Amino acid sequence: MRCSFLICSILMPAIAAAPVGTLRSPWDGVAITQTNVPYSCPAPPPFAKTIDVQPYYTDKHASVIDSQKFAAFQQESEAPTHLGQFASTAADAYLAKGSRAAALCVYFLLDAAAKADAWTGRMPFQGVYMQNWELSGAAISYLKVRPSGVGRPEQDARIQRWFHLLAGRVTDFFDAEVRRMGPGNENNHLYWAGLAVAAAGIAGNDREDFHWGMVAYEMGLDEIQADGSLVAEMNRGQMALHYHLYALGPLVMLAELGEANGLDLYSEEDGAIHRLVKFCVSILKDPNIVEKRTGVPQVVPNPLGGSDIGWAVPYVHRFPEPKLSALIDKASGTRFWQWGGAPPE
Repeated sequence: MRCSFLICSILMPAIAAAPVGTLRSPWDGVAITQTNVPYSCPAPPPFAKTIDVQPYYTDKHASVIDSQKFAAFQQESEAPTHLGQFASTAADAYLAKGSRAAALCVYFLLDAAAKADAWTGRMPFQGVYMQNWELSGAAISYLKVRPSGVGRPEQDARIQRWFHLLAGRVTDFFDAEVRRMGPGNENNHLYWAGLAVAAAGIAGNDREDFHWGMVAYEMGLDEIQADGSLVAEMNRGQMALHYHLYALGPLVMLAELGEANGLDLYSEEDGAIHRLVKFCVSILKDPNIVEKRTGVPQVVPNPLGGSDIGWAVPYVHRFPEPKLSALIDKASGTRFWQWGGAPPE
């Protein structure tokens, strides 16, 4: 049982009213015709219990990257990143082509990681952030292929156990951050943690983990200002525009996980997430909005990639918006391994 003071004290009414029964993902019930389309499954990356990664920003706003530190970070985080990339690519190949081989590949990769208890050790805070991303990417990849039925019961049990171990590391860290009012209790990292833990909760039908993720979503909504901006992300100097997009992504994905389980999270707190979406669209159209508030020119992604705009795919499906659709059309892609590849549609 995962319940902490965080969960027990602020469970919102919408969560309490969630239908009782097996937790569902957006990919449950999607009709996939399985095929014999071949899939070349990569070998699993090398596994370890910990990731020795350190921050790579040099200024107080965490906006200026030290190239040498960033190169070291990329090297140390390469293995968990590759696992997430490999699994999400295979999961999307199953959804797109029905490839049974691709679904088997996801199981092969995640089961290998589960047998190794990969990256479940205690880590410095930057390592915990990697645990966030690894868990969200892996768990959502798993949710995409689980309905295929290709996994053996013992594989499902091992993978779900591994997810639960990772979720425990993540929740321990962020519960402590909330207790001490640390910086991790009010920014994008908490929202990514929520997505990771909620996805793990759905995978293991663990309502405590699912609820934890939903509360992280609610806490994210609490940070959205009247104009749609986020205070913590606005304080990121030249990266403020980027981090607004990066914070919005897991919030939309959390809303989608909630929707799959009968929770109308898009309407929570008077539709606060819509204010954030509107703000992000406006600053993509006119970065000067952020530059005037931060006092520095913004790093503007060009073209937009999956991490910047992938969240808009499920959003415009529910809430058609021509400006957003135009941004999607101009993007280089909408996949992002940290939320399991292609977003729900």
